[in-house]
Amino acid sequence: MKKGLSGILFLMVFALVLAGCGAAGNISDTSKAPASGSTLAEVAAGPVTVKHDRGEITLDRPAQRVVVLEWTFTEDMIALGVQPVGNADNAGYKQYVTPEAALDSSVTDVGTRNEPNLEAIAALKPDLIISNVDGNAAIYDQLRAIAPTVEYSLNSGNGYDHDKMAEIFNNIAVALGKEDKAKQVLKELDQHYAEAKEKLAATGKANFHYILTQAFTYQNAASLRMFSDNSVVAGTLAKSGLINDWKPDKLEQYGFSTVGIEALSAVQDSNFLYIVQPNDDVFGAAMKNSSVWNGLNFVKEKRIYALDSKTWTFGGPISSKALVDQVVAAITK
Repeated sequence: MKKGLSGILFLMVFALVLAGCGAAGNISDTSKAPASGSTLAEVAAGPVTVKHDRGEITLDRPAQRVVVLEWTFTEDMIALGVQPVGNADNAGYKQYVTPEAALDSSVTDVGTRNEPNLEAIAALKPDLIISNVDGNAAIYDQLRAIAPTVEYSLNSGNGYDHDKMAEIFNNIAVALGKEDKAKQVLKELDQHYAEAKEKLAATGKANFHYILTQAFTYQNAASLRMFSDNSVVAGTLAKSGLINDWKPDKLEQYGFSTVGIEALSAVQDSNFLYIVQPNDDVFGAAMKNSSVWNGLNFVKEKRIYALDSKTWTFGGPISSKALVDQVVAAITK
């Protein structure tokens, strides 16, 4: 009897060991592992209700596998410590967005921002898609058939100003279960603004007046995007104590006016900040013999300041921090 009992006990213990091994195998299943930057506690959390331009959606738990179709929202995710599994136009992102918000090499390219590859998105098995109303509204139902989808517009209402930047950033944080991280990021950004303001004051640059353009060649002429106060870049610089002198007559939905070089004569007493691409420096050799350009006061007085070509003018908190650092460095050196 004792031998029979011992055999039964042995079989029971052996079965428990096997069950434990099976559980351990499930935990190590990488196909269901949380996305980079997520913890097991966050994965277990939920449900979460996320606001977006079409209303609200409720996820069973914070999103882990996210495909993003607009660089602004990709940067927001990275600021929260999470890389997407898919992003639209990786090469373009790396060209235009600050390296401080670097995209991981493991992120799958899912096509262009306005024409994403739906098959590539579906193959990634996302549990959330973050889309841009202005580029993807027509395929919203197709995206939603793949995974829960939120859409945000950068150009509705007052445009993509600093307040909208923070609002969208916080909404994405809710979707990822990263609300505490979002509060920390925005608090540190406000502190960065305050420190920049102090540095400008200490170097005699308090209340510095400026105009800011992102310029490129169009039809063999210089085309200038002059940023207005309802842009995120102007809002960012205002929080650091700088004053934007570009005041269009009407609300610019996209946060900038598109003008030619002649329009600069109206603001030539300001300081000129500009962004160009290395292969298209419209203010370099192309302006060498331009009487209009050479006659502007800020040119004659050498009050022109180049910013990095990867200054993303529709970014989130990381781009705002990078912009402040660049401008402060340029005007105080």
